[in-house]
Amino acid sequence: MQFPEYRPRRMRRTANLRRLVRETQLAVDDFIYPLFVCPGSKVRKPVGSMPGVFNLSVDEAVVEAKRAADVGVPGVILFGLPQKKDAVGSEAWDDNGVVQRAIRDMKKAVPELVVTVDACFCEYTAHGHCGVLTDKGEVDNDATLENLGRAARSYARAGCDIVAPSGMMDGFVGFVRDSLDEEGYDQVAIMAYSAKYASGYYGPFREAADSAPQFGDRRAYQMDPANALEAMREISLDVEEGADIIMVKPALAYLDVIARVSEEFDLPLAAYNVSGEYAMLKAAGERNWIDYDRVMLETLTSIKRAGADMILTYHAIEAAQLLAKSR
Repeated sequence: MQFPEYRPRRMRRTANLRRLVRETQLAVDDFIYPLFVCPGSKVRKPVGSMPGVFNLSVDEAVVEAKRAADVGVPGVILFGLPQKKDAVGSEAWDDNGVVQRAIRDMKKAVPELVVTVDACFCEYTAHGHCGVLTDKGEVDNDATLENLGRAARSYARAGCDIVAPSGMMDGFVGFVRDSLDEEGYDQVAIMAYSAKYASGYYGPFREAADSAPQFGDRRAYQMDPANALEAMREISLDVEEGADIIMVKPALAYLDVIARVSEEFDLPLAAYNVSGEYAMLKAAGERNWIDYDRVMLETLTSIKRAGADMILTYHAIEAAQLLAKSR
């Protein structure tokens, strides 16, 4: 039998041959590790739907941040659970809030760690929506922007490196940029949740952050899962307004959008491997339906291969450990 001169299997025979021709290199440098910070001391409360994930008091969050840094993870993103909630989420801009204290303590303990803060209000509001509500129960875009500016400045005062506005309000990137610059925080970067879809994959996060809406849903401000061109328009606006990093969220059901964004824009691109994606792999792994370690790395590689420059993932520490073993 005559074979063509090029025989692809030649380069698949051994592990080192495969390494030499590997096109996508997943690395610990790609990861940002999400942490949920709550009130109290020595609190490490498991999140039932996310095995291995915890609500952490500030002291425990610092321990977890050190653990991430020790395996080479370059950054974390913080989500806050307030002591009390109200109609506008005012604890989000409390300079003594749990996130602000966590930023300060992490920067003392691990100065080189990149600390990003998710800037949204769903965890902080009593109604669970991402901003100030009108009398009709709709999110008031401009009033929410004013509070977003307050929160961003508070996080910057505490010493964060990146603010990540995630509420999908119109004009949110430009407003945050102006708010930071006016107070001299021009070196604080913005990671924009530019294409954040109204996804069913967020369920476990809402348990972790106690952020489920008390009525209605978020489809009026998050994106329709059917739309890809809209994502390009949203991202274009955020780029024009001064975003330093753009994001697609979730990741797995939107790999086509990640690929398209990567080709269209030259800013660093983040993808959020969200709670539901994490929980599915954990559940299947616990039942021995899949080889968890292998599928987890394969999943993260798919996100990188699609074009993401950085991946927000709850798998960060265990993925880093596995990658270190494979060297």
